[in-house]
Amino acid sequence: MRLYIDPGTGSMLFTILIGVLGAVFYSLRMLFIKLRFRLGGGKVDASQSKIPFVIFSDDKRYWNIFEPIVREMSARGKKVHYITSSPDDPALSAEFPGFTAENPGSENKVFTRLNFLNACIVFSTTPGLDVYQWKRSKDVDWYVHIPHTAGEIVIYRMFGVDYYDAIMTSKQKQVDDIRLLEKMRNLPEKECPRVGVPYLDEMAKRVEAAGPIPEHERTVLLAPTWGTEAMFVKYGGKLIEKLLETGYHIIVRPHPQSFVSEKDTLDELMKKFPNSEQLEWNNDRDNFDALRRSDILITDFSGVIYDFGLVHNKPVIYTEPKFDLTMYDAGWLAEDPEYRLGSYDMLPRIGVQLNDDMLDNLKAVIDECIEDEKYAESRRKLKEDIWPNYGEGAKYAADYLISKYEEITAEREGKK
Repeated sequence: MRLYIDPGTGSMLFTILIGVLGAVFYSLRMLFIKLRFRLGGGKVDASQSKIPFVIFSDDKRYWNIFEPIVREMSARGKKVHYITSSPDDPALSAEFPGFTAENPGSENKVFTRLNFLNACIVFSTTPGLDVYQWKRSKDVDWYVHIPHTAGEIVIYRMFGVDYYDAIMTSKQKQVDDIRLLEKMRNLPEKECPRVGVPYLDEMAKRVEAAGPIPEHERTVLLAPTWGTEAMFVKYGGKLIEKLLETGYHIIVRPHPQSFVSEKDTLDELMKKFPNSEQLEWNNDRDNFDALRRSDILITDFSGVIYDFGLVHNKPVIYTEPKFDLTMYDAGWLAEDPEYRLGSYDMLPRIGVQLNDDMLDNLKAVIDECIEDEKYAESRRKLKEDIWPNYGEGAKYAADYLISKYEEITAEREGKK
């Protein structure tokens, strides 16, 4: 019989192991520094091996978040080191002056590498710092988080960003929610520079470069997220059936996690509704082609709403943005009956909420969303609210990182 260890216990055991290894590591490291100091006549600087900027990515699909910032940092002559959990991350073959990348190996090796880092600034889109296996290193001065969408900052698992020192934001609602959580949990205030959304900037440039899409039959993109409250769970195959009845071309693009966590459900749906001239299942790593070819998006609370509605400037049909918040940071805020997620106010401005009564008249609903100009005007105004520094997000992100590095370095030099 195999020994089973649940994730919580596994995380605890890993933390204990890291603590023991950390004590040994730091003892040996300090001994080594003292020896170098004596052998070097008292001229060794213990911080000389400190990496200026480190990026950590837990998945290859987040390279689009970091690439524009890496490019900007490289253009300014800054050295950036990239640590990824994916052995096939595109970053590993990227070539920028001063840029290096590594995949340490297994998940435990990645976390061990991170937990013993000697760096000035660590920059990541991964939540859960100092909550699970990923611990703050004693030799890292500053941790910075950047969200991987322009959406809610509080739709992370509980304590998702509590132990970062700074969070790059795009809209005031994100800052407001961070401040509420800090007050409720008695946390020090984080720095919240409003830099914009660099990856959306890159997508916008790509859309412009691609030019107008050729004439095509009206196309609907069904792209739900995953989980117990997501669209496939709520509607199953009924929604796909109704979409096929419209006669329009249908692209079904599940969330990447669905292929892992909802494999049985997906297998059943793909068997019942196989690829055909009218319907295609899409799981390309890059969603650009699927978004570009589609005239309207049907989704739930997926971050693709921002990509489609703001970058491609097309309408959205969405399900009611309500789900169980118990396990999320938003669950704490939802205890206040007057609190509202930003999505509740944002979604009605870019499209129509889907309900069961609409299913039998879905074709007309789709046509109205595409053809009514009021939604285009609402999207324009929404872009102004949540997408600041349009086209320059990477510049503002680099400005912050470099400024913080110079501040930390000056403070360290002043203490010598």
